[in-house]
Amino acid sequence: MQPRIFHLHALSALHCGVGQAADVVDLPIARARATHLPIVPGSSLRGVLRAQMEGDPQREPDVPALFGPREIGGAADAFAGALAVGDAHLLLLPVRSLAGIVCYATSPFILRRYRQDLIRAGQAAPPLPNEPREGQARVVPDSVNRQDGVLFLEDLDLPAQEDPALRAWAAWIGQAVHPDDADAQTDLVTRFALLPDNIMHYLAETATEIRTRIAIDPATGTVKRGALWYEENLPAESVLWGVQALSRSNRQGDDRDAGALAACLPDEELLQLGGKAGVGRGLVRLLRREVSA
Repeated sequence: MQPRIFHLHALSALHCGVGQAADVVDLPIARARATHLPIVPGSSLRGVLRAQMEGDPQREPDVPALFGPREIGGAADAFAGALAVGDAHLLLLPVRSLAGIVCYATSPFILRRYRQDLIRAGQAAPPLPNEPREGQARVVPDSVNRQDGVLFLEDLDLPAQEDPALRAWAAWIGQAVHPDDADAQTDLVTRFALLPDNIMHYLAETATEIRTRIAIDPATGTVKRGALWYEENLPAESVLWGVQALSRSNRQGDDRDAGALAACLPDEELLQLGGKAGVGRGLVRLLRREVSA
């Protein structure tokens, strides 16, 4: 198998849900069982990518080799697709900031997992930065979010220490998410912050976007009885990463190896993921380009 890192950059609020829940939020987003951090299930991404390629006449012939047959008539027609897509994990959470409008927050736990996947995929990742002290944060020296030595994020006031070593990670992620946009890379770098794991976990629970939805009765012009619900979304500008892997084609008569099949996949693609597409949710950029060290 040939592993490769991919990134997702949310251009609008993203709702990959898990159905209804017996909680304040009627329609929560998907989260990892152990960490309870937001994820985008690999099955969602794989299905959307397949549908996107099937709609393109130039790429449609490569779909069976990558994703497997759409229908199986018998054992002779059965073969596995060469592409495996893992879950996408939260890398950067955009958090409301008193200074600089928004801060792109991550944590040591998240960066460690991200770095491990980068190394497994054969990339030379930067060294891990020093962890912030309890109740504090680390930012790049030219942070636009730091005001009088403090980060004001949501309802939190965090003393912020400048750490030049963070710039390497901020620049790396900036290149991965905005490979051809130097201004966007600079914007990400100057808003990058490393938070303690417990504070990041708290924000991943409380700083997601909750929207109230209603349905109107056309006969009365008022809200239908019982038609009030709350939806959770990952906010726009969230960044996630995941791992995809390719093997040699399993299709009879197709002897392409993983490298040849990788060339059939886009380095950048605009997709609609998750639910609520009719109200603008789920517009994301899928990015597969490797970052040069």
